[in-house]
Amino acid sequence: MEKLVKTWFEKWEKGDFHQLPITENFNHTSPFGTIEGKKAYVGLVAANKDKFLGYRFELHDALYENQRACVRYTAIQGDFKLDVSEWYYAENNLIDKISAYYHIGEIREERQLT
Repeated sequence: MEKLVKTWFEKWEKGDFHQLPITENFNHTSPFGTIEGKKAYVGLVAANKDKFLGYRFELHDALYENQRACVRYTAIQGDFKLDVSEWYYAENNLIDKISAYYHIGEIREERQLT
């Protein structure tokens, strides 16, 4: 599971969101809501590249089991920082589900998703 999660972060840092190690039925839940399906998730990222790409990640803590992991990290994009805790659930060596926890507070207009 550790290798799978590290691959996830490596793909994001390279901006390679089309090659994320996720299932076709991937489900991502965050304070913004739930995105169901790989196609919907990749489509949302493609439509909002300025909000999803260009991050570097400082990993602070991680717990790994066979089919799940939890990682606490800071995502940094320019002067924007976001502290996040995420649970990852795997199926067949791919990430099937992520539950992300962070405080979004007031969302600046330029950070709004379209």
